Amino acid sequence: MAPLGIGLIGTGYMGKCHALAWNAVASVFGDVERPRLAVLAESSQDLADIRARELGFERATGDWRALVNDPAVDVVSITTPNAFHPAMAIAAIEAGKHVWCEKPMATTLADAERMLEASRRAGTVAVLGYNYIQNPIMRLIRSLLTEGRIGPVNHIRIEMDEDFMADPDALFFWKSEASSGHGALDDFGVHALSLLTILVGGVRRVCGQMARPYVDRPVEDGTRRAVETFDIATMLVELETGASGVIALNRSAWGRKGRIAVQIFGSRGTLVFDQERMNEVQLFVADGDPRTRGFRTILSGPDHPPYDRFLPAAGHSLGFGDLKIIECRELIGRIRGEDAMVIDFESGIRIERCVDAMARSARSGTWVEVAT
Repeated sequence: MAPLGIGLIGTGYMGKCHALAWNAVASVFGDVERPRLAVLAESSQDLADIRARELGFERATGDWRALVNDPAVDVVSITTPNAFHPAMAIAAIEAGKHVWCEKPMATTLADAERMLEASRRAGTVAVLGYNYIQNPIMRLIRSLLTEGRIGPVNHIRIEMDEDFMADPDALFFWKSEASSGHGALDDFGVHALSLLTILVGGVRRVCGQMARPYVDRPVEDGTRRAVETFDIATMLVELETGASGVIALNRSAWGRKGRIAVQIFGSRGTLVFDQERMNEVQLFVADGDPRTRGFRTILSGPDHPPYDRFLPAAGHSLGFGDLKIIECRELIGRIRGEDAMVIDFESGIRIERCVDAMARSARSGTWVEVAT
């Protein structure tokens, strides 16, 4: 396949991750043509010029619409704030481009549905940036579940905690605006739902609650502005398999940096994972002598592909950016018509519908069915 021409919209933290992944994917995997970094778009021409030099793009523009219509661009990476995703993704899709859009799809279910319909009409590849599912350890966990190593799953708990919004005196910023979405639920709770999707399947119904630990935050002029989103969310879930689950989210949890704690309970054992120790998983299997049973810690290594593409020895650890490179390779595989482990718009919409049901449940205080 000819080298893909890449367009990148947005160069914050996630934009840089995308750029590094596009730069590294051919070197790491060795089985794809090196992508051509064609055009970069930012909010101004000056900033775009600076970022293009830093990240290795051939050209720069202050107009994202010019990027999506550029014939040199085959794939558009969208790494802007959530509210901009629908317009950019739909424009790129209608221009015949493949899309790699950071999560969530949109800040409203209606916009996410429009994105899906555009993708269906065009027939191009459109995937979402759920890189935690790309961890080789997650692939191992999925294999262990498929093999029945812990028996049928009857309960799963996922806790996701960070402290980037823990300080009540931190300045108000866009993640506290209602235009950014519900808050913790769709800011990073969608990651928990992406893990549910690949490990144990979809969600049938939900019951939840959302909370604001701080009612307002300071702004630069010395006044305070009301917080419009919810930094805490707790949800009971019933899976399509009939198993029960709990999702607990908190982006104001002092001391927690990147915690996604996953516990999966089955009839014959348990699996435990924590994103802050992302290169290991604990496995308990109820077999053998009861006196010597216990959790076994498994460190990721070359026996857990595609770890072997990065490092030749176990225990040396992959990082967040490496998962983005794996995700990039999976996207290229999907474009090439290969089987690929991605959350595309078709599976992503089920996550968005689940988020919508959770938010409606929090408002009503009742169980809510997830739309199919």
